[in-house]
Amino acid sequence: MSTPVAPRPAADPPARSSDLAAVRPSVRPPVRPSARPPAMSDVAAVAGVSHQTVSRVLNDHPSVREETRQRVLDAIEATGYRRNTAARALVTRRTGTIGVVTSGSALFGPTSTLIAIENAARDAGRFVSVATVARWQAEAMRRALEHFLDQGVDGVVVVAGHDDAVDAVRRFASAVPVVMVGPPVLPGPGPRTVAVDQYAGARAAVRHLLDLGHTGVVHVAGPAHWLDARRRVSGWEDELRSAGVEPGPALPADWSADSGYRAGRRLLADGLPTAVFAANDQLALGLLHAFAEAGVRVPGDVSVVGFDDVDGAAHFVPPLTTVRQDFRELGARCLAVLLDLIDGGDPHPDTVAPRLVVRESSGPPHG
Repeated sequence: MSTPVAPRPAADPPARSSDLAAVRPSVRPPVRPSARPPAMSDVAAVAGVSHQTVSRVLNDHPSVREETRQRVLDAIEATGYRRNTAARALVTRRTGTIGVVTSGSALFGPTSTLIAIENAARDAGRFVSVATVARWQAEAMRRALEHFLDQGVDGVVVVAGHDDAVDAVRRFASAVPVVMVGPPVLPGPGPRTVAVDQYAGARAAVRHLLDLGHTGVVHVAGPAHWLDARRRVSGWEDELRSAGVEPGPALPADWSADSGYRAGRRLLADGLPTAVFAANDQLALGLLHAFAEAGVRVPGDVSVVGFDDVDGAAHFVPPLTTVRQDFRELGARCLAVLLDLIDGGDPHPDTVAPRLVVRESSGPPHG
């Protein structure tokens, strides 16, 4: 006996295209692949120049007219073009990256120098890799340099503050182009140096006080193993001697306001001079605190001059006369010297001139 077979249900009628949206509302048309990124040829077309001209502008070639250069730069911005740094590195054997070694100090000078170098590098289309060393020792410098060599950096800037840094840098400067931020302190071959002229800045500070009528200037000095501190001591001594004044011993200190305060208390105990030149603005801040606490008027009883022109120096009480370091220019010159070395040049040591900023903490001696 055969088993009856159930009839198949009738097939649904084929859906019309007009019904698809209603039947399957979640279905969307396929997403098209994104457009290719803008190329150098797109920049050339927008600017109305050749591919070679765009390349010259990107490589900062001096033969491009300023009007043409600006037209290409405008086209780069309009198209959103970004150069392929990986491909460029394969062709030129350069990565466009520079290394910066720093001690990680929170002091105003080293921090401002690092920021200035980073800004200058960015403006020049370079990348920056930073290595921080806790101590300026040969082993720490070796590890930092190996780190940079592994990255393939084109050159290195060392923000070196003191003697140990100089020794460490000289040991390893031959492996890659190196620029050291600091005065040239050792004869013979070594890293190129770029520095603010600490010596000239100190002389300007002392000359200002002598011109006001002071017959002597006490110096509260920074740490003796710091290169900048020693240059400021030399400037203070030489400017006094040029005026026929034999300098006494400088008061040793570190770079902190606390140290300046202690120096101020010592001056109050030993006999107050009419003028004090502090090795940095933080020391000057401590001096002002000690003098104000003792009821000593600045500049009525004693004039105070600092060094650095830190942010806020104009708002010290009273506003501080100080020596301004142009860190932006320092960063630009560091990068220029390094790029010259990378290109096979032989640049000389470079210095940036500081500037005296006269405010209300200095005046003629009382009486």
